Amino acid sequence: MVRPGDPAKNFSLKDQNDKTFGLFEQEGKSTLLSFHPLAWTEFCAAQMTSLEDNHETFTAMSCIPVGISVDPRPCKRAWAESLAIKKTPLLCDFWPHGVVAQKYGLFREENGFSERANVIIDRDRRVRFVKVYPVHSVPDIREVIRFIQEMENPKH
Repeated sequence: MVRPGDPAKNFSLKDQNDKTFGLFEQEGKSTLLSFHPLAWTEFCAAQMTSLEDNHETFTAMSCIPVGISVDPRPCKRAWAESLAIKKTPLLCDFWPHGVVAQKYGLFREENGFSERANVIIDRDRRVRFVKVYPVHSVPDIREVIRFIQEMENPKH
């Protein structure tokens, strides 16, 4: 599993709207990779809507939050519409199956999906935060926001 201080591993994935998101194309911004096991589940829905609900906060911090799971694009599109997610890219780590989750050491081989995890990548493309959560839980978005605020505005 990646650890804070590791270089970020680049990737490009399609989102629910068939738009390509490339990690290293996000110049001058940090990125929150919010891995979730599967669309259409209660905990994953709460995790992704927390990203959408805090979109303006992330934008103000120059951070791009993205959701990532192994679901295919048509599934992600219908799910985003059902949850009224319009601003948050929901990335499809569908094929090769779970390749980004594997790159980050977060793929659960026995289940065929990723861990529930948040990974924060800073502007210099280094991993700064990694936390894996129980599958049947919702990550605390306030903890993530506090970390990014402290990362962007360190107290000297």
